[in-house]
Amino acid sequence: MKRLALLMIVLLCCATAASSDTPQRPHILGIAYARIMVSDVNKARDFYTLALNAVPPPDDPKVPCDWCERASTPLPLKKNHLGPIELGALQATDPTNLLGEVAFETSDVQKLREFLLKNHLPAGKFTKCAEDQCFTIHDPENHVLVFLQRSDAPAVKVPGAYSPIPFRSPIIHAGFIVRDRAATEHFYKDILGFRPYWHGGMKDDQTDWVSMQVPDGADWLEFMVNVEPDANQRLRGIMNHIAIGVPDIHLAEKKLQENSVKLTEEPQIGRDGKWQLNLYDPDLTRIEFMEFTPVRKPCCSEFTGPHPKP
Repeated sequence: MKRLALLMIVLLCCATAASSDTPQRPHILGIAYARIMVSDVNKARDFYTLALNAVPPPDDPKVPCDWCERASTPLPLKKNHLGPIELGALQATDPTNLLGEVAFETSDVQKLREFLLKNHLPAGKFTKCAEDQCFTIHDPENHVLVFLQRSDAPAVKVPGAYSPIPFRSPIIHAGFIVRDRAATEHFYKDILGFRPYWHGGMKDDQTDWVSMQVPDGADWLEFMVNVEPDANQRLRGIMNHIAIGVPDIHLAEKKLQENSVKLTEEPQIGRDGKWQLNLYDPDLTRIEFMEFTPVRKPCCSEFTGPHPKP
């Protein structure tokens, strides 16, 4: 009996040591910003400034809005950061994806990098994103992801599966073309902990879009599948996109018109049951304005996660 008890203690100690050796994934809270590649920075900056001015600031004065002031004032050329949107100058002709990178906020950027390295993923070295420490990593489709931790953010408390990020970015989702759905879903779901949110298609019996929410928030990534390899820049610009959340699509449309933003489409209810309005930057990248909650039943599948909030 003594030998058995001793053996159990040894095994327990080994298991404890092994578990402490494997770092737990810190919280991934939401989309912090997106970097969009443009051919003319001045022209693009004018477009995005007017577009962001159509997004109402948070109703709660206690919620910081780090993009409001930047979006309402023209920025000098050397500063291409409008809060949730960064502009990068194109260095090559006809790139396949103008959505240069998508950045996520995490509760602990150092522990997240350790977690990824322990999972044999080549996380990049630490650098600075504005004043915040960050690093980059590529997903299986070579999309660039950035993870950052706000230097001046309050301590993150996550009582359940969902907790809003301290600094609310108006970007509620980003989408990009995916060729290998299985490998991409494995990376985001099994390693990073993203959760299924919704999937649908142009027809009820097919899947063209797969939405995966961040583990500890309501923002999501949208995988655009079934896109032809030889798709032109117009179609690629539609697929590789960002979506900005608004409480009322018709008020957003009115504000865009007042800001002299050229609209080529009208608001419509998407296949997910949410009101949306598409506009396109000078390089044909789609900027989707979307209401936070659906107004009718979605096609193809039910929502399986919380909807984002203003």
